[in-house]
Amino acid sequence: MPKMIVSIDGVVIKEVQLTKDRTTLGRRPYNDIVIDNLAVSGEHAVLQMVGSEVYLEDLNSTNGTYVNGKAAKKQLLQNGDSVEVGKYKIKFVNDVAGDGFEKTMMFKAGSAGLAPGSTAPSGVPSGFGGLSGGADAVHAAIKVLSGAAAGREVPLTKVVTTIGKPGVAVAAITRRQRGFVVHHVEGAGNPALNGAPIGTEPVALKNGDLIELAGTQMQFVQA
Repeated sequence: MPKMIVSIDGVVIKEVQLTKDRTTLGRRPYNDIVIDNLAVSGEHAVLQMVGSEVYLEDLNSTNGTYVNGKAAKKQLLQNGDSVEVGKYKIKFVNDVAGDGFEKTMMFKAGSAGLAPGSTAPSGVPSGFGGLSGGADAVHAAIKVLSGAAAGREVPLTKVVTTIGKPGVAVAAITRRQRGFVVHHVEGAGNPALNGAPIGTEPVALKNGDLIELAGTQMQFVQA
C-alpha cells in the first residue's frame, strides 16, 4: 500500500498510509496530512490514487510544491520520490515492505483537553490508538501519569512514536542508535521536558524524564 513518510531536518515525524482515492495535505486540521507550519497553505496539495498510481497536484499553494527539487503542478509519483513542502520532506513509498514507524498515538478524548474523536481502536490500551509491538523492541516506554489514561505504559517499539493529536499538539519520540530523542512537531505551545520547553531540535531522553504535552504528564522509562 502506498504511503507518505513526513520528515523535517532528517527526523521522521509521521507516516500516512494512502487508503483513499483523494488524500489532502495542508496546514488546516481537516486535511488528511496536517503540517502545522506557516510555509504550508491551508489547502496545499492533494494526492489522487488511480489504481496503483498516485498523482500529486498542487492546489495553487502560496509557496509551491516540489518533487525531487523541481516545482510541480501535477505529477505522477514514483517510488522513492521526495515531495518538498516548506522545510518538510515527504517521501513517497509504494511497495509492500513492512513499516518501521509508529502511527500517531492519540490521547483519548477528554484525557488532555483535546478535541473529541481520538478514540482507541479495539485491542489497544484505552487512551491510545495506533500502537503496535515488534520483536526488535527496545525496552523503553512512555508511562502516562495524568488524565484518563493515567497508569498506562506504552512500549516504544518502533523507530518513531508520535504522541498527541494532529492539528492540536504533537511531539515525536525517535529511536536512535544511542537512545531516544524527543522534539516538538506541530500545534500551539511547546511540550515540556522536565519543566523546560522542547523546540523542534531533538533533545535526548534519559530514564525518568518527565514530558508534558497539552496538560498531560508522561514519564520516559528505559531499563
